[in-house]
Amino acid sequence: MWIFGWKGQSGFSARSTAEEVTQGIDGTGLTAIVTGASSGLGLETTRVLALRRVHVIMAVRNTEAGRDVRTAILKEIPTANINVMELDLSSMASVRKFASEYNSSGLPLNILINNAGVMATPFMLSQDNIELQFATNHLGHFLLTNLLLETMKKTTRESKKEGRIVNLSSEAHRFAYSEGIRFDKINDESGYSSIYAYGQSKLANILHANELTKRLKEEGVAITANSLHPGSIATNLLRYHSYINVIASTLGRLMLKNVQQGAATECYVALHPQVKGVSGEYFMDSNKANPTSQAKDPELAKKLWDFSLSLTDPK
Repeated sequence: MWIFGWKGQSGFSARSTAEEVTQGIDGTGLTAIVTGASSGLGLETTRVLALRRVHVIMAVRNTEAGRDVRTAILKEIPTANINVMELDLSSMASVRKFASEYNSSGLPLNILINNAGVMATPFMLSQDNIELQFATNHLGHFLLTNLLLETMKKTTRESKKEGRIVNLSSEAHRFAYSEGIRFDKINDESGYSSIYAYGQSKLANILHANELTKRLKEEGVAITANSLHPGSIATNLLRYHSYINVIASTLGRLMLKNVQQGAATECYVALHPQVKGVSGEYFMDSNKANPTSQAKDPELAKKLWDFSLSLTDPK
């Protein structure tokens, strides 16, 4: 699709950039958190949201790198309103510390973009002894979202503006383990596949958004939750597969999106008026797309929610 630049119902295509899909949108008065904001898609998303006058909180593991990005953006956009806060999604203690500091800061929260992630890593355990990709890509964001939800609800009530939660998933969710989520084998090193484990974590991102949508609708809260595939992009996510990185760098200009195009869908879902009131959907190329049947399974989503709660319970 992207080769021909075919436009979907939104009027945008795979070739559209983040600036193009947010053209004319004024985000004044909105506050957003972007995880993994110091590089790749998170950096471009931060830049474009700031360009549209959104107050952006960069939630990053490396605060020095985050401050360097902030300085660079301010040189380009002197009016940008950006803050940097430390967050390591592979550590529940770090997630709790970030959320506690944010919730006590008095800042509102309109948009939460769960962007950060790791891809196809060798088998490793997080600081909490959970398989790293599941822990970072899903569980850290699950906990972060839950801990920030009351602040988002308060902001929504007081501002009368819809809140939006955006989960960065991937078409790789189609290549999860056959059972989808390996609830009983999350830490099973003997059956570990770096690609399937990545797919599992990306499937979890979609299921999380869907179950969250159900719960928010039951509460009657004006907060949406959606997931998306940004497109195939050569970023530092590929660092664990050097041979893939070489191929991606060589063919990138012909076969892959650039970062400006890759950040388009998350900026579209976070800001565009077309997405107002839309929740529990999966987007690709700034248009609604169709994920796998597993990704739409409400029983699997509920089981994942309960499983994630058990893992993040501080006991």
